[in-house]
Amino acid sequence: MDKELDEKSLQEREHFFKIIQSFKAYKNFSRSIVNKRLAYLNTLPQVQQVALKKYRNKLEQLVKCIDQNSRIIRLIIQDIEKLFENVQHDWEQNPPSRPKLTVADVDKVQITLKQFYRDWSKDGSEERLLCYEPIVAAIEERFPADTCRREDIHVLVPGAGLGRLAFEIARRGFTCQGNEFSLFMLFASNFILNRSGGVEIYELYPWVHQCDNNMSAEDQVAPIRFPDVDPSELYKMYGTSRFSMVAGDFLEVYNSDEQWDCVATCFFIDCANNIYTFIEKIYNVLKPGGVWINLGPLQYHYSTSLNEDSIEPSFEVVTEIIKSLGFVIEVEKTGMRTLYSQNPKSMLKRVYDSVFLICSKS
Repeated sequence: MDKELDEKSLQEREHFFKIIQSFKAYKNFSRSIVNKRLAYLNTLPQVQQVALKKYRNKLEQLVKCIDQNSRIIRLIIQDIEKLFENVQHDWEQNPPSRPKLTVADVDKVQITLKQFYRDWSKDGSEERLLCYEPIVAAIEERFPADTCRREDIHVLVPGAGLGRLAFEIARRGFTCQGNEFSLFMLFASNFILNRSGGVEIYELYPWVHQCDNNMSAEDQVAPIRFPDVDPSELYKMYGTSRFSMVAGDFLEVYNSDEQWDCVATCFFIDCANNIYTFIEKIYNVLKPGGVWINLGPLQYHYSTSLNEDSIEPSFEVVTEIIKSLGFVIEVEKTGMRTLYSQNPKSMLKRVYDSVFLICSKS
């Protein structure tokens, strides 16, 4: 048993270090892509290079944007080993080997940077209005301030990402806990929630890696400023009692049944290899009479993975699963237009016709 625990600890430690190295690799990797385009541009006939002068200027500007993003990354990973107990001490005693990174690892860094647009910028307010506001409104309607003490209502948000939905729920007076599995998201949420005080104090270029479907060269280098609200305001109002974030696998972290009054999920349940286990866990952690509020599509994350098991039931089957577990579906809305980290000026946008559910535990 101890050997198994040691092996698991070693794997977690190596994974932690790999995520840090992925963030550190962002600058050189991203610059290399731009440099490749510049090198190709230099091989073109002179008449073409003259015609593409604005394009060259844009490429040179991309390098500056990448450098600025890299400055934000340095802030994100600064002292990050302190996020988990004993990691720093362990590294000092036994430094980890340098991991082999893939393009996919650095792509996840780029995806994480776009989350700042979605969760913590004024520019992302439309996405939050479409995705978060229906959930927050449903919670407020379910637990009105004039009939209950909201601090006594405990809300869990699995798949919390950078924490904005959980933050907004706690901002309404509820006691809310976000849960996140991805270390990419946890590193970024730790930075924004625990180490940034103020409004619009950071600048980031979320679309710098979107090279196609740009109407204007300026669209690719459009900056955002974040955060649009001061994340520290909750701690100033309530201390640490109302809002928290917990790292780990949702299926493993929450082993105590009937602890939560509400579970709120947004673009989450399709992140599972087996959606049944997620829904079952949600049911188990809710108190009798508790409510699950869900909004999102069924963009099953592992459906195209060759290395992961996956099942992808239709929404019709998902509702049958929900009912079979003991939920009562009180509200079911389909065709709700939602976006996820979409460049508002891009010529190509992915729009989801999401489903919205309010389910009570009988």
